[in-house]
Amino acid sequence: MKKFTGYFSRREFLKLSLLGLGSLAAKPWRYWSQVQTQFPDAEKLGRVTTGKVDIRSKPYVNSPVTKTIYDDAVVVWLREVVGEAPGGYGSSPWVETPDGYIYAPRLQPVFNRLNEPVKELPPANNPASPTGKGMWAEVTVPFVDIRFRHSPNSVLFKEKLEQGIPPRLYYAMIVWVDNIETGSDGTLLYRVNERFGNPGDSYLVPAETLRPITAEEISPIRPEVTDKRVVVNLTRQTLTCYEGSSEVYFCRVSTGAKYDAQGNPVDKWATPPGPHPIFRKLVSLHMSGETTGDWPAVGWTQIFATGGVAIHSTYWHNYFGIPRSHGCVNLAPDDAKWVWRWTYPHVNIEPGDMDVSKEWPPVGTVVDVIESQ
Repeated sequence: MKKFTGYFSRREFLKLSLLGLGSLAAKPWRYWSQVQTQFPDAEKLGRVTTGKVDIRSKPYVNSPVTKTIYDDAVVVWLREVVGEAPGGYGSSPWVETPDGYIYAPRLQPVFNRLNEPVKELPPANNPASPTGKGMWAEVTVPFVDIRFRHSPNSVLFKEKLEQGIPPRLYYAMIVWVDNIETGSDGTLLYRVNERFGNPGDSYLVPAETLRPITAEEISPIRPEVTDKRVVVNLTRQTLTCYEGSSEVYFCRVSTGAKYDAQGNPVDKWATPPGPHPIFRKLVSLHMSGETTGDWPAVGWTQIFATGGVAIHSTYWHNYFGIPRSHGCVNLAPDDAKWVWRWTYPHVNIEPGDMDVSKEWPPVGTVVDVIESQ
């Protein structure tokens, strides 16, 4: 099976930087020393999401280091095992790789699956589309480098370029494609132009890295049931879906962080307690804010509280079960998609957005954010 590499060549990236899209940071060696010619040939992979990661000989914090890797390095995910939690308190999941063990929250579970490009986009009622056509699509490779034709407006993309790292799309991101082009080498390219929350960017990626999303796969789950409720437990870091008194779905989540990177307590990131009806749902949203940071193509977004607090898919960490967000309820992509399909209001694939904030009484499924002893 053909494998996708995901990387620009060094020559391509330097050319991109010199065109005014950014300059190499003081430590470009960290990225270039990690360049892989292709992703590992294995079914399940893991992508490093948080800076430097030490691979250890055993799943324990102080066991010998066998190798050190950095941001976006992709490793073979052999299996998940129980090991020692950082700080030495209790147990925690670790991932076994051919080189040793990595603390699981630092790896995004990913796959490297290529797709047959579509030759024609479906019609779309989107004024921003130059062709009047478009489709939702999911990234199905660990990551793919973005090809810009102009300086990006996204804060995240600008920061990446300033650090000497090409901006990328990551596994499980959901994007809007509004055009198909052919590269100079004959490769089919999709033009990505985020539909909601776009700061003004469009860019190209190889078409084979994106899987078109169908209307059938996002159709409502059990729409005939009217008595639905979501309970988010801040103490246990869990989300449970109820139909009446019956539990129908359960998953781990990551809610608002209680401390910043320096260990200082923060109140502004708290996930607001109490019952909140979902009032807006989107297939994907470019999230950006003073406290939240800049996160493109966030899939399966369900806004339920003032300030854009939402339940949504998360591709930038795997810390589910640990408070880490800036107020939202972070879910693994598969969990986020299931919950999104199950809750009210229902959303059609076109346009992929439903706002019921003006409806009274509220029609969205209630999200009850609680704390337990």
